[in-house]
Amino acid sequence: MHIGIIGLGKMGANMRERLREHDIEVTGFDTNPDLSDVASLHDLVEALPAPRLVWVMVPSGHITDGVVADLSEFLDEGDLVINGGNSRYTDDLRYGQRLDVHGIRFVDAGVSGGVWGDRYGYGLMVGGADADVERAMPVFDALRPDGPREEGFSHVGPVGAGHYAKMVHNGVEYALMQAYAEGYELLAKRSDLVTDVEATFAGWQRGTVVRSWLLELLVRALEEDPELDDIRGYVNDSGEGRWTVEEAIDQAVPVPTISAAIFARFVSRQEDSPAMRAVASLRNQFGGHAVTPAGE
Repeated sequence: MHIGIIGLGKMGANMRERLREHDIEVTGFDTNPDLSDVASLHDLVEALPAPRLVWVMVPSGHITDGVVADLSEFLDEGDLVINGGNSRYTDDLRYGQRLDVHGIRFVDAGVSGGVWGDRYGYGLMVGGADADVERAMPVFDALRPDGPREEGFSHVGPVGAGHYAKMVHNGVEYALMQAYAEGYELLAKRSDLVTDVEATFAGWQRGTVVRSWLLELLVRALEEDPELDDIRGYVNDSGEGRWTVEEAIDQAVPVPTISAAIFARFVSRQEDSPAMRAVASLRNQFGGHAVTPAGE
């Protein structure tokens, strides 16, 4: 199999390497020539055998809009586009309709795993027609974690369902990070009693009901910076948390924990706090997201 990847940032470049390690031929294009295998998007399309398979891994919004518009002109009937960026599910519905006019197939893939995905595999939530998903299954199998397929890959419904599931996934992630962060602040507050906060979290990693990969990453962050003094407690959000809350309002589904987590991030932009330093550290650990150094 030969696939094209558009967008070779932190995740796209790692995905290219993981696919190649699983004997899938990859041609990648990025606007940064130091990362790109070809000089242009048109060259990427020309390098792929028909029917083509193209994975789009660029920032959501107008950048993805532009790439899909270009592909609708460059690709041919029967080609397949997979949108693996963090797009809103409603955008996927537009993309699918636009490409369908030209007979181009479309699948949306919610991707989790951050900068660690090349090592451990990516959690994939996919939306699209059965035949299109089956066609791309060798790619999905290469990207997902080793082990049973159902533990790292799910075909969750038609076009749009993949990013809808990823949106909810990220809302849950916001809430989990906030809970760990608040626990960190409370433990750190009682330094007269709890003399080793890092050891406390480390001891939760096996056997306890709150063990998770996020907890392991928090322990890693504390090992690197025990007091989290090197960064400010300023936390951005990449959109999915807001979309989850907006969708919950539209569907009249109460999500108080997720809502509180997103509003806590807004609070972090007004004042520094130990809990928000913990959230910022977690985002940096799993996704390589930028942090604001202390003092800035």
